[in-house]
Amino acid sequence: MAFISKSTIQEVNNRLDAITLVSDFVRLEKKGGRWWGRCPFHAGGQEKTPSFTVDPELKTYYCFGCSKGGSAIGFLMEMDKLSYPDAIKTLARKQGIEIVYEDGVPEKEQDNSQKEELFELYRRTTGTFQHFLREKPEGQAAFKYISGRGVNNEMIDRFKLGFAPADRDFLHRFLKQKGYSDDFLDKSGLFSPRYKTMSLFSNRLIIPISDRQERVTAFGGRALPGVLQSDGKEPPKYINSPETEIYKKGQTLFAIDLALPGIRQTKTVYLAEGYLDVIALHQAGITNAVAPLGTAFTDEQASLLRRWAEKIVLVFDTDEAGQKAAYKAILTGRKNGLFCAVVHAQEALKAQTSEPDYEKFKDPADILSKFGPVILNKVMNCTINDFEYLIIRSRSLINADGGGKNRATAFLFPYLETLDSEVERDNCIALAADAFGADRYAIQKDYSRRKTGGGSRGGSREGSSDFSQSRPIRMNGELFLLAVVAANMRLYPDFRDALEIKEIDDPAAKELFIAMEECFINDECGIDSLLSRIKDEHLRNFISSRGASPEFKGGPAGEPEKLMEDGINGIRKKRLRSRLAEICVELRKGERASGVTDIDELLEEKMFIDSQIRKLEGR
Repeated sequence: MAFISKSTIQEVNNRLDAITLVSDFVRLEKKGGRWWGRCPFHAGGQEKTPSFTVDPELKTYYCFGCSKGGSAIGFLMEMDKLSYPDAIKTLARKQGIEIVYEDGVPEKEQDNSQKEELFELYRRTTGTFQHFLREKPEGQAAFKYISGRGVNNEMIDRFKLGFAPADRDFLHRFLKQKGYSDDFLDKSGLFSPRYKTMSLFSNRLIIPISDRQERVTAFGGRALPGVLQSDGKEPPKYINSPETEIYKKGQTLFAIDLALPGIRQTKTVYLAEGYLDVIALHQAGITNAVAPLGTAFTDEQASLLRRWAEKIVLVFDTDEAGQKAAYKAILTGRKNGLFCAVVHAQEALKAQTSEPDYEKFKDPADILSKFGPVILNKVMNCTINDFEYLIIRSRSLINADGGGKNRATAFLFPYLETLDSEVERDNCIALAADAFGADRYAIQKDYSRRKTGGGSRGGSREGSSDFSQSRPIRMNGELFLLAVVAANMRLYPDFRDALEIKEIDDPAAKELFIAMEECFINDECGIDSLLSRIKDEHLRNFISSRGASPEFKGGPAGEPEKLMEDGINGIRKKRLRSRLAEICVELRKGERASGVTDIDELLEEKMFIDSQIRKLEGR
């Protein structure tokens, strides 16, 4: 079995920037020598006071709230559910490091190379479609259409928009000429599963879909107005790529690559329904906008956004389908720890324009086309909070005679189940009671009955109880000394020459000693290697949380050598004093079987130990 070489792993560790890596998942702010953020592992990332910390020197993370910690590479493994080799390979590719194996290339690596080929295929195909839109006569109708929707050239280039020619065999011929095999193209997701050479996309505006690394992984195709199928019927407005090795629609968000800087900066994300809506929002200066991909907003997408955002603003159509989608998105967002708001587009348009038929313009793409980016931006800033929106919707369930209040309140119960705060839930019940003219205690009773009947809180946080039961490591002189050496591994060769493991009593300190010895013998460097050899989770967390604190680095003077020397002397003095206490007990008893000679020997040993202690104390 082939393993990634130690030299590759070491180079990855040497180049690794822990702050950059973790910032892809958690917003960090620098305070003192560490960076702090809200823990992604407990409380759904909803901490009011950040307890999650990253040390850039040791390249470790630790949460003081749930006691979870480890190396930066371990963090990547946890967040993206990667094995250690896959995490190393992911970082190596980002850092431009060639992956070298100890003995050949494993079979699994062939799968990764196929993925890289798919990324390259989609990159080439994107360029081809762009060329058709910009340079070929066949693309003029598509270019005219998208320009007529108010989309400017900057957005056309930023979103890499293109055009798929009407000839459905063109793309297969083109790619075959580039050397791609039939078998590879069959699995690419670009062609019909029944008619192998027939492109899924023909005579359509092409909208590339990219991942966070800005790699195109799929396409959306928008039919052009007035273009009919061969049978004379209108084609589906949109068709989308099927799922492939590199594309999972439930885990992907359209424009996440372009929106991520804005999301990080504002801690807010605009969630629209479709491709053209997102493009319109970006043109209006709302660059933190994304969209689901042909599905309802999923838990996986919400969890992804929660890494950087605190709030989602829903920009859905005002028709029935859009209203239902907004309701589901609110529940999904709240369940995953995201505050929610809804754009009140109709009221904003009414206030911002003199258009009598303002109700016709239901989405950002229509508003951009009719009124331009400035009005669109103003409309998007007119929002109401999610519960206020749900109250407005639920009022429609109440009859003119006041009947149907039970339906209206039941409509709100799924939302209440997503809330973690009892105070917030009680406040919402009070607001609903005022809005419906109902008794709040009756609503509370109905909700409690529903909850008791088997409904579980959608806002529960699985796994958090495990962390709360963690028992902290107790600090002592031995563990302090070992932590100093662990934080300054260059000292370990001198340390192991000065002290033997049998001189260590504390179990945690012993395990840390053994882990450092194994790293030393195997010529491994970096905190990741050390933590991987520590079996005790509490000890791993201790090293992650405190290993790079100034107290372990030598204090303000930066003298870890002095700390190590003092620590070694402290252990030796402790052992000498322990032996001295034993001698004193034996001398007091005066009942040695060997008589005076043994007493003389004990006295001689006592004098020697006294001299050693004075020497260690510098007296």
